[in-house]
Amino acid sequence: MATAAHTPATELTEEDIQRMRFRKAMARKKRKEREAEGEIKELNITAMMDIMTIILVFLIKSYTASSVTMTASEDVRPPLSSTRLTPKDTVAVTVTPRHILVGDKVKASLGKDMTLNPADLQGKLILPLDAALKKEVEKLKYIAERNPAAPFLGEVSVIGDRRISYELLSSVLYTAGQNELQNFRFIVISKADD
Repeated sequence: MATAAHTPATELTEEDIQRMRFRKAMARKKRKEREAEGEIKELNITAMMDIMTIILVFLIKSYTASSVTMTASEDVRPPLSSTRLTPKDTVAVTVTPRHILVGDKVKASLGKDMTLNPADLQGKLILPLDAALKKEVEKLKYIAERNPAAPFLGEVSVIGDRRISYELLSSVLYTAGQNELQNFRFIVISKADD
């Protein structure tokens, strides 16, 4: 019976050893190249400054000292009050002797006697205000679905001139109520203590 010649593993030639070292060195070099591909070698400072500027502008724009902003004008003179409560950030409906606004956009115009055009009314419902409040409520609900920190509370801030009639104010509140805005906040001017 013939046996095959078997060379032990320890008998490597110098050429085999050099070949193995070369393969290990090549594998190490390829691994380092793959790792280096994911590294950032330098930062583009211009792009970083652009990003920081955009963030800064956003933060300044979204920061307010008071959550309800009201521009002073002769057209709107809210009643005086001794309240110490601060306003909240809610849907704002402004009723002046000439207009009804949601935010800063006019939604309905009033006649000289501070009454609405009959075409804008359906019973006590003010149709243009109803459409605007529907959009605001949809937007607030959309935000509430995606941000648990900003739940939809159904609050509306009414900034009303002290000269408007109870009937007009009642119609505004009825319209807000029909749009799931049942929590009313009336914005007033705080008078100084005597």
